[in-house]
Amino acid sequence: MHISWKASVKLLALMCFTSLNALAVEKITLWPTILFMRGQDLCQYQDAYGQSRNESTIQATSHLKELIYAGVDSNAAVGILMAVDGLIDKNRAMATAGQGMDITLEASLKAGIDAISHGINPENTRLEFANNIPVLDFINALKQNKRFDSPDMQQMSRVKGFVWGTYSYAPTCKGDLLVTIHVVLPRGETVSFMGQGRPENVMSIIAKKMVQHFQRTSFPTLVPIGDKFIVLVGAPGTSINIAPTPRIAEDACKAIKARLPTEKEYEYLSILGDWNGGISLGHKMWALAGNHVMSPDTRNPSPVRHPEDVNYQEVNFFCVR
Repeated sequence: MHISWKASVKLLALMCFTSLNALAVEKITLWPTILFMRGQDLCQYQDAYGQSRNESTIQATSHLKELIYAGVDSNAAVGILMAVDGLIDKNRAMATAGQGMDITLEASLKAGIDAISHGINPENTRLEFANNIPVLDFINALKQNKRFDSPDMQQMSRVKGFVWGTYSYAPTCKGDLLVTIHVVLPRGETVSFMGQGRPENVMSIIAKKMVQHFQRTSFPTLVPIGDKFIVLVGAPGTSINIAPTPRIAEDACKAIKARLPTEKEYEYLSILGDWNGGISLGHKMWALAGNHVMSPDTRNPSPVRHPEDVNYQEVNFFCVR
């Protein structure tokens, strides 16, 4: 069967579209258990080294004097201070015993990722944790108050990375944790995140950073618009750049054999949003061809303006093909 040259080109374009689009929404399936290592207790470190030896001596002597002035025998006063220090150490040891903190951090990170991902098209969510554990085995593990993290070949075939982390008690000594999370990807590259806050809140901070990093639109990305598609190729030197004028932005795109998006393309990409393969316009100025500006905040009568209409502000831009 004879296929025309134009039909061949369309078929090749469709094949490229299918392949690249699949890459754009490729899932990053992570090992279900997050392994944590406890780092240096920075609160204790602050207690020990936050003051000079002379300052610590003066502080201890001051406490002792206050007790003696209150009528406490000097020997008893020393015993009281030692007992209070011992009680503080005992309470800290009880609060940090066991694996409870590890489980809390892992569960709250997963819950945070899910909460932030609710506004994303499920087909486009990238981060997920493998979970092929038989229900009965999972329930039995929960009943025994332990993790179910036994290796499973079916799970391993899906896994494309794993997460590990560290946590330390923050030097503020007010219950904050300093947490680091490290995502190890298939080729061995690692992406790391850090946050500090109360145990019930700190993983939400890190979850937001993780979703923003892995879910944001990458370049190049293929985007279908109606019966055609465009490739977001970014700007020279970076994904999204800034130029003094729209004309300079247009020339920059031409230099990489690309062009600026049209008004309709900007609008559609903004509707898709930063986490679904598009680019949000926000309240910024964007470069258009023909020395025009896309101004999302001035839509009456049109968001397409001349540079003088927006006081010759710098324009953001990226290029497409």
